[in-house]
This record gives sequence, structure tokens and C-alpha cells, in this order.
Amino acid sequence: MFKTLARGVAAAAFAVTFAIPAWAENITLTDTMGRTVDVPEDPQRILLGFYFEDFMAVAGPEAYDRVVAISKDTWAGWRSLQWQTYSDAIPRLEELTDVGEVEAGTFSLEAVIAAQPDVAVLAAWQYKALGEIADRMEAAGIPIVVLDYNAQTVEMHVKSTELLGELMGAQERSKTLADEYATAVAEVESRLETLPEGAAPKVYVELGRKGMDSVDNSYAGTQWGSVIDQLGATNIANGQISSWGKLSPEYVLAQNPQVILLAGSGWAGLDQAVVMGPGVDDALTHERMQAYLARPGWDGLDAVKTGKVFGIYHGGNRTLYDYAFLQFLAKAMYPEQFADIDPQASLDRFFATYMPIEFEGSYMTQLPGGGN
Repeated sequence: MFKTLARGVAAAAFAVTFAIPAWAENITLTDTMGRTVDVPEDPQRILLGFYFEDFMAVAGPEAYDRVVAISKDTWAGWRSLQWQTYSDAIPRLEELTDVGEVEAGTFSLEAVIAAQPDVAVLAAWQYKALGEIADRMEAAGIPIVVLDYNAQTVEMHVKSTELLGELMGAQERSKTLADEYATAVAEVESRLETLPEGAAPKVYVELGRKGMDSVDNSYAGTQWGSVIDQLGATNIANGQISSWGKLSPEYVLAQNPQVILLAGSGWAGLDQAVVMGPGVDDALTHERMQAYLARPGWDGLDAVKTGKVFGIYHGGNRTLYDYAFLQFLAKAMYPEQFADIDPQASLDRFFATYMPIEFEGSYMTQLPGGGN
């Protein structure tokens, strides 16, 4: 098995080497892991492992004309409605080689090599998990550029965006996107500095994947937990879980959060999930959110009594447009200080300006019945 794979790697390395003209120019990039990578100046065959919307935003409407392979399950499997929306708008997506998924253990080196990409663009978590397989890809003549929007820092968002701009020859567009992102976050953070003492609410976030009868993951220091920390609020999951995990119903009741966030998405086959994302009507999202209020004791929680129960699109966090969610949650927690901010307008403008689809759907919402 190993000898067969080794022969395949060697053969593919030969094919990839001679697929690029000898006169082709290279450029040198320093990726988000500090790795120096030589890549073709104008790559025409790209393997894209993750960050599918961010790639589109930076590279422009024809971006996927140059993509030959993707890790399909990280899109079609994890964000089913999002995949359906974009594959309808860009039919070529259905034709791309699927190289498998890293966390599921289905990532195929042979599929990668057969696609003969000029360059592979991977998330940092993918590159780290691949280990020796990533080394073999590079030995086969496939340079890897590592992005990291998952770090959830302005520095890494900006760096990842600039890298995509350099790789795709879209430096001006990427600089505009990076500057807009940094400016939006800085505006939120500057307002947070003026908050009065004692303004920070207690917040509980739960992934709305399983419905009201089954407690699902909360987050501490990552994902929505990182956003709560950034906003200076008190995340009741901190100190209770590591990264993500379930909080006991009794603990949540005892903490009595003033704000509840239910993270929804377009999961396939989960008929009790909080459905959110492209093409979803708020009425359906609200119906699924409303069911959670029937949990024992929730009618006595401050968040429920004051109407501060919010839905947020799980697929939008750790993206180039996640500053709109930062604005939304800032306004949810501190309505007076952010009264003039319109997060939905920010989201609408981003899609109208940078994305190949018309924006519609449920991405951020407040359950009707009270609050601001």
C-alpha cells in the first residue's frame, strides 16, 4: 500500500512539475504560520480546503474558474444550505474534485495529486492535522498556503485576506476588504471602552443543532465564546468547559443569563434544529427558537423575561463578514451604546459588494416578544 502511494506521489510530482511551464514566474509569500512559500504568480489550478466565501469575496466573481478541487464535506456537509445556494449560482462547484475531509479521516493524498493543483490553500487547522500528508503534498510539487480566519483576531483576518489577494492578483480588492474589517472592529472596540461599570451582562450561547430536548455545545474562548469575551461580557461557559462542550441545565438556570444566543445553521436532516442561513425565513428560525423557551425553568431566566433571546448564523463566524455579527451582539448586549449601528445593513452591503449571490436569509435575529 505504502509503495503504491509512494509511486503515485513520485509520478504526480513529475506530472505537476512539467505541468507548469519552465518560464512561469513564482512569487514568495509568507503565510499565517510564518512559512515562506514559493507559488506560481498566476495560479490556474487551485485546491481550496476551507474559507469558501472568503475566497470568493477576495478573488471576485470568477474566482472558482481557477479552482479544481475542494474539501467538499467542509462545505456541503457542514453548511448544507450554504452549499446549495452557491452551487445553484455556480454550477461548476458540483464538478470539482473532492479530496475528502481532514477531521473525518477521508482526506485523500491520491485525489489531491490527481487534481494536479498549482497550489493548495488550507486552513491552519487542516494543515496541522494533515502533518506528514502535507509534507508529501509539498514533496509532490504542490505548495501550500495556510490561512487562519479561525484565529478570530484582526491580525489573522487581515493577514489571510492579504495573502489571498497576493495569490489571486487581487491586491487592491483584498486591501479594501481588510481595511473595512479592521475599521469595523475598531469602531466596536472603541465604544466598548466607554461602557459604564457593571454594564456587562451574563451570556449563555448554545449550538441550536439538536432542538430543545437535547442540550448541545456551548463555547469558551473559541467560536462564539471568543466573541463574547471580545465584547467584555461574562460568558457563563468560561471555566466550565474547554473550548466547547455542554453545560448542565441546572448550571444554566443557576447562572441566570441576561442574554441567550442560539447558534443556528442549515444542517441537513435535523428537523428540530434552529435553521438559519441563506434562503431561510425568519419565521422558521423564530419557530425553532421558540421551542427552547419551553425548557424547564427557562421562563424564569432574565434573558427570556426581557426578550433577550437571539439567533446567530453559526456559519458566519470566523469569516470576512463576521464583523457584522460582532456589531449585532454588541447591540444585543449594550443596546444604548450601539443604538445607531445597523448590523443587518453591514451584512447586506458586504454581500451586495463582494459576493456572487443576492443576499437573503436569516443570519441574525431576535426572538419577538420583548427587549430592544
